[in-house]
Amino acid sequence: MLMSFEFNSRRSPVIARNGMVASSQPLATMTGVKILLQGGNAADAAVATAAALNVTEPTSTGIGGDMFALYYNTQTKQVSAINGSGRAPAALTIDRIKQAGLTSNVQPLISNPYHAHNVTVPGACAAWCDLIARHGTMPLSEILAPAIDLAEKGFPVAPVTAYFWQRGAERQLKQALNGHELTIGGRGPNAGEIFRNPGLARTFRTIADGGKDAYYKGDLARAIADAVQKSGGVLTTDDLAAHESTWDEPISTLYRGVRVWECPPNGQGLAALLALNVLEQFELAKHPPLSAQRFHLLIEAMRVAFADTAWYVADPKFSRVPIQGLLSKEYAAERSKLIDLKRATIDTKRGAPIASSGTVYFCVVDGAGNACSFINSNYMGFGTGIVPDGWGFSLQNRGANFSLDPAHPNALAPRKRPYHTIIPGMLTRETDGSLYAPFGVMGGFMQPQGHVQVVVGMIDDELDPQEALDRPRFCLSEANPQSTVQLEDGIPKETMDELALLGHHVIPVSGYSRATFGRGQIIRRERDGTLWGGSDPRADGCAIGY
Repeated sequence: MLMSFEFNSRRSPVIARNGMVASSQPLATMTGVKILLQGGNAADAAVATAAALNVTEPTSTGIGGDMFALYYNTQTKQVSAINGSGRAPAALTIDRIKQAGLTSNVQPLISNPYHAHNVTVPGACAAWCDLIARHGTMPLSEILAPAIDLAEKGFPVAPVTAYFWQRGAERQLKQALNGHELTIGGRGPNAGEIFRNPGLARTFRTIADGGKDAYYKGDLARAIADAVQKSGGVLTTDDLAAHESTWDEPISTLYRGVRVWECPPNGQGLAALLALNVLEQFELAKHPPLSAQRFHLLIEAMRVAFADTAWYVADPKFSRVPIQGLLSKEYAAERSKLIDLKRATIDTKRGAPIASSGTVYFCVVDGAGNACSFINSNYMGFGTGIVPDGWGFSLQNRGANFSLDPAHPNALAPRKRPYHTIIPGMLTRETDGSLYAPFGVMGGFMQPQGHVQVVVGMIDDELDPQEALDRPRFCLSEANPQSTVQLEDGIPKETMDELALLGHHVIPVSGYSRATFGRGQIIRRERDGTLWGGSDPRADGCAIGY
């Protein structure tokens, strides 16, 4: 049975020196630590953790989805960014969506988010392999061995995971092709129940032996394309064979002496940087952390940021994204004037800068000080729920984020990457370029909002990583200025009432619904090499160091 979802205990930050992993599943965290103990570095441990999370939390992540990562190299003090997101099939067009009767009168998005037309090429496998090729030190066979063992022998399912697994079984897996492979007799497993996934073990063995080509060009690729086509989609083996990751120049801004790094569009990390630039125009420390005025400023900054990113975040190969102008301090100063300290502004429009881009997040820091900020996702839980026959993983539904408005920069087009919600974050000290912290908060459009709230907690309020993750959050439920504001249990009622008086449409949220506020991980590295780790209490995970 599932226990009630209440936060009635306190977590201390985990403090260590030689290495640390923080993830949403203890068994996955331990997998990453094992790789570090075997001599692997942050990249090796990150891919091992990602694979173990595919086993233990398939309701959020998997090798049928996409991945982004930021990697900090302690020798060069450089941050690199890998974009492991996939592209739409070559045969998929807006006209084809209309012919299938999948348009909506409410908003220009596909009406059925679980339809096979939402399957973009899964980019995670290629990105795992490419990350190891550039930054790793161990062979893929050793890195994937712990996840193969977990999948074959089985593992006891954690409580929060069990809850969302059961929901996903009802919502997607029962209706999707081969969805039964991720259930126990058609249902999601109970908390503590052992779940085995021999199909996923087979997948990881295939990749361990043949690398990414075994995923994109072999029997596995044919099984993926076959499953999508039998479900009504148009993805082909040619689409899979054409896939490649990209190494991008990360984007960043300086926030009160700390540089905040994000992946560029088509990811939405830009939203976090825009909001932080706006917030830097205000003295947040004057307002108590859980006060209405503090929340008002953070909420309004996110409204301003989302007004821009709803238009500008798209595949940069198809549309120009004026990053330099958007991230300029001059632009932030102008945008900050839109914030009224006495009322909510829900009709914010995008700016025009002058030019001069279902999830798990985890992070790893190794003993040398290398760090990997890593995020991997199916999107909406199990994604489409479609499972390639006998391979033990579901296929994502990232295509649901394409616009069907032909004039929009994020309009669906063949071989195009969609607006992507998943974003890893990294912090470095501006004075010497040293690592401050890999960090992230998973959860759809909550992610940039979570980034802003934990950065403000750590930088403005000097909280340790666990305290920053424990603090109750707000969430604009949709990535636009008109959104309602969800407020987490733990925020004082007086604050909620004052926000309502300011004009915010507030919705209190408690219980399992608190998943809307995301689930984060942070590892802070002190100048002497000491590591302080935190893991979100809204999930099943933990930080472990040694």
